[in-house]
Amino acid sequence: MVYTVSLASQLEEHHISAIDFDGRSYNVTVGIENDGIEFVGHIWFTDEAWEDEGIRDHGAIPGKSAEQVLQHARALSDHDLTLRFRRAQVDQRRFHGLRKLTEQVLDRIRHLNKVSTSMRAGLLEVDEAASEIDATERQLHEMIDQLRHFAGVTTRD
Repeated sequence: MVYTVSLASQLEEHHISAIDFDGRSYNVTVGIENDGIEFVGHIWFTDEAWEDEGIRDHGAIPGKSAEQVLQHARALSDHDLTLRFRRAQVDQRRFHGLRKLTEQVLDRIRHLNKVSTSMRAGLLEVDEAASEIDATERQLHEMIDQLRHFAGVTTRD
């Protein structure tokens, strides 16, 4: 018997709120992914004046469903969000774009491992796994081609 495994880890983004800090307004969203075990949310802070994707709070919001993560994120007070924003600012990396691309590359490598181990365990058909491996390798090559663009690019100081 062959069981199917969901290979897609779609990122869902949801608007949560807006906070004011030091005279500026920041949009607050939560990105939710399923890592194969649970749903995990990360809070993002953005400003229209910024050219990048914003600042991500490193704290995770786990849940048994995307809705549970979303409810938890929406329950955070403005004070909680401000504290998370301040923490995110402190943790912000100088090479944000390069770091994000590196995380995406690592995510795709983990995905390759997940597909490979699922195939060996008999959870995926060999043809389906081979097709997914090929697609993931193409994605990795595209990401690697972007490294030159991000290397040496810094965010706001």
